[in-house]
Amino acid sequence: MYTVKGKADKNSLLTEHMPLVKRLAHHMKAKLPPSVEVDDLVQAGMIGLLDAINRYEDNHGAQFETYAVLRIRGAMLDELRSSDWMPRSTRQNMRKVESAMHELQQRLGRPPSESEVAKSLKLSLEDYQDILADSGGHQLLYYEDFHDDDGDGNFLDRYAVDDSDPLRGLMETDFRHAVIEAIDNLPPREKLLMGLYYEEELNLKEIGAVMGVSESRVSQLHTQAVARLRTTLREHIWTGPA
Repeated sequence: MYTVKGKADKNSLLTEHMPLVKRLAHHMKAKLPPSVEVDDLVQAGMIGLLDAINRYEDNHGAQFETYAVLRIRGAMLDELRSSDWMPRSTRQNMRKVESAMHELQQRLGRPPSESEVAKSLKLSLEDYQDILADSGGHQLLYYEDFHDDDGDGNFLDRYAVDDSDPLRGLMETDFRHAVIEAIDNLPPREKLLMGLYYEEELNLKEIGAVMGVSESRVSQLHTQAVARLRTTLREHIWTGPA
């Protein structure tokens, strides 16, 4: 049972942090395909917020908002996992895009333009951009990336030492520096977008206002930037540290 004061405090925390749930939902939505509704993320996030309120104690040694963000994001990710939001066919389409980018990059000695990638794929520019729009949420790493092409060995095994966290080990190697360098070598507009999204934490609508393009166009450019990064980092993903 809660005291009257306890109920009031919990209600106050709920009201105060509802905007946080919406902000996190819109930020996460930027990395997801159009089929994912932001309202579903908000609903899952509210469950996470309620869970945080019920579990939080002052002696946790952390500010409530810091604790709540972890619970809210966790609840949203659980919702996404249960709904299987990224079909395998979508990833396969993006791998075709990445292969075209890689071939063009090697031949041209620079990042290829959208038109050049579309032509390589024998697609119209509009159809290519439709693939980018449908593939919102394309990630830098997938579990499948952790397996070698011939099926022998496992990428994570090369980073798992003495029961350590292999992903953490990965980010503590030169892979992290390779990511930074790859972002720095993106075309200027995509580099700006990544900075606004990941450093300034603007949502797609806000980024669109800064860049003078639509929200959907920002989503396309974000997906394309991630594909460029995956293309650049492929050697690190498959061969591991030197």
